[in-house]
Amino acid sequence: MLNISEVKLDSIKNNFNGKHIAVIGDMMLDSYFWGDVKRISPEAPVPVVEIENEFFRFGGAANVALNILKLGGIPFPIGVIGNDTDGNIFKTLLAEADISGEGIIVDDLRPTTAKTRVIADNQHVVRIDRESKNEISTEIENKFFSLLNDNINKFDAIILQDYNKGVLSKNLIKRVIDLANQNGIIVNVDPKFDNFLEYKNVTVFKPNKKETEDILGIRIKNDEEINVAGKKLLSNLNCKYVLLTLGELGVALFSNDDSVKRIPTKARKVADVSGAGDTVISTLTMALAAGADIYEAAYLANYAGGLVCEKVGIVPIEQNELFNTLKEKVL
Repeated sequence: MLNISEVKLDSIKNNFNGKHIAVIGDMMLDSYFWGDVKRISPEAPVPVVEIENEFFRFGGAANVALNILKLGGIPFPIGVIGNDTDGNIFKTLLAEADISGEGIIVDDLRPTTAKTRVIADNQHVVRIDRESKNEISTEIENKFFSLLNDNINKFDAIILQDYNKGVLSKNLIKRVIDLANQNGIIVNVDPKFDNFLEYKNVTVFKPNKKETEDILGIRIKNDEEINVAGKKLLSNLNCKYVLLTLGELGVALFSNDDSVKRIPTKARKVADVSGAGDTVISTLTMALAAGADIYEAAYLANYAGGLVCEKVGIVPIEQNELFNTLKEKVL
């Protein structure tokens, strides 16, 4: 249970406003095509979807940037898009959201990472992915690092958001973490399988259960195995904290003082888990930057992730919704 006064909670909320957060990682575009199926194609035994609506959303690290914005922060996304139609749509979304595009570099040699979902009669018919998993060039890596270095004094925290699409190379990971630590800046990580163990010396490392199982070659089935896995990650990565997300079991917080704290899930009715991880890392980072201690930050992040799971689709949590709900349910 969160033991916090309303005064402290209000202070954290107010301090969310205006926090500058760099989000480095794989920027994506989520495309949705909605329609009806009224017949089967004469060309093949597949449904013909008559499109009635289409819309576009931020995905991947761009969704983390949007979460930062909705929580009252000022995101600075750093990533790559292609010189293509999806890239143009992505830039339009940035402009509409009033998010800086200064850190977005156009690479003529790769497509914009895009996931297109076709939905008919409320059924997900197919998903079409367009992407490159090749690592970014040294030239683009240097541009990213220069952008970060030139603006480092204005950032309150950095998020490394990895989806294994090639932006976060081993070299860039190390350079960013070293820069953050040299300047005393929070640097938090949401990892994926590739380069999982490269994220050494960060503030918070936030893997999920499956990623941890895959990397450690184990199956996590009980509290003892959760504790063993978390402490092993903490030791191997030399980070300050590990926040292991466990789905319906909530989260486990491991600190380098050898303490372990469990926070149960706050989702009352799970409708869709999409985007929950993005919300957790965003809220966690904003809370730490706003002066919350690690347990308060983890609690807020877990609570925000639970609220997201009650919504259908990838929907960021608004600042007022998070804090007003917390006051109603916790204080």
